[in-house]
Amino acid sequence: MPRKPKTAASADEQPSLFDGIVSSDPAHAGIPGVALEVTPEDAAMLGAFEEDALSFEDVMECQDAPEVTPSTPEEAHRQRIEQLREHHRVLSELIIEVNRSIARIAIKTRDLETDEARELLARLRSLQEQRAAIEAETQEEVKALKALERRLANVPGGDGKGGLVKVRHPNRDFFLADLFDYAMKDDGASMEAPIFTLSTKPDLSIWEWRSKDGSKYVKVAPSVLGRATQHDKDVLIYVVSQLVEGLNRGREDARNRTVRFTVYDFLVTTNRQTSGDGYQRLHEAFERLRGTTITTDIRTGGERIRQGFGIIDEWRIIEKSPTDERMIAVEVTLSRWLYNAVQAFEVLTIHPDYFRLRKPLARRLYEIARKHCGHQAQWTISLELLQEKAGSKSSLREFRRALRAIQDDDSLPEYRFVLGGDDRVTFYVRDPQRLARGIAKRIEGGR
Repeated sequence: MPRKPKTAASADEQPSLFDGIVSSDPAHAGIPGVALEVTPEDAAMLGAFEEDALSFEDVMECQDAPEVTPSTPEEAHRQRIEQLREHHRVLSELIIEVNRSIARIAIKTRDLETDEARELLARLRSLQEQRAAIEAETQEEVKALKALERRLANVPGGDGKGGLVKVRHPNRDFFLADLFDYAMKDDGASMEAPIFTLSTKPDLSIWEWRSKDGSKYVKVAPSVLGRATQHDKDVLIYVVSQLVEGLNRGREDARNRTVRFTVYDFLVTTNRQTSGDGYQRLHEAFERLRGTTITTDIRTGGERIRQGFGIIDEWRIIEKSPTDERMIAVEVTLSRWLYNAVQAFEVLTIHPDYFRLRKPLARRLYEIARKHCGHQAQWTISLELLQEKAGSKSSLREFRRALRAIQDDDSLPEYRFVLGGDDRVTFYVRDPQRLARGIAKRIEGGR
């Protein structure tokens, strides 16, 4: 049996996956796994939360559950690599939670010499060491796999589910530089508010959204090219992921709103085509992101910015192909609003299969589930409120039909959902052991 990575602390010392990460700021309400006292109005706005968040040990134990015996040496390596990648994702989440706590102390007190800050910094170093060990072991597994077989064989194409596109780049390396295959991040602010249009055609309408309690407001105005789309958001996720990973590793260049990257790396990481069409679509996404204007009072990083701004401040081509007009390297500058969210680590990890979801609504539903359900066993919300959170402009009847189609596809990573006859939508964690553990906790708590 391959050895398991050692943890740096005992079970009693290891923090809960979501322990101590939320302030009293209403903007943080609904972060998964944390029990908060809310008014009935707030509860109606957020949906029905279950008090059954899982601890770090629960998550790791579920991942260490017995697996199907691999039939070939190649399959054994792949199985071990997937297990290591899942452990890496959990450690990445823990690093983000610790960094978020450190950022909160820095914002409130400007003093990182307190006992609490020192303890957090020590915990951060320990987690980073554990993750580095996971990365090293993963690289060794990948090398061993490639020694047996130069190209990964029998990789699922993803065509078994109608809601997923195929894996376009199955043989890409793991952990190239600092970019590939660490847990992709999504900013909490744009996961909370439906900023991006679900339409696949140019959306030229001005869109406004206000939360039920009136505490959050967003107005989105498109350019002549239309509002930024849910698929355009891939650019933000990629840029935010690079920034967060840089901050997690203590890199100074991550404290800059401008990020440079190669277009090919972006296309591969987000499971896009690397043909000329893929480059052209990215060019159009840049223009929509720059042209879409947001006016909001949603607080990010402890700061409420009351002004209009673009989703990204600017983008520019750094290098072009010598043979055609294809972009090779680009720079993207995040808006101050989104950058504040990154600096405060107001981000959540997302599953790589997010980029395989075909439908914009399916992507939005995953975001909502990830933000509100997290690692709980389940979360329930009314169909009407879910439509508001999703940003759908269709009729309730059409939205219900679209939701049932996605339910039938059963393609959301990490979560599944059921639309009941009473127009209540319940999201569940997909892992059966996590679900069973969460339900058992709720039953025990009710005794």
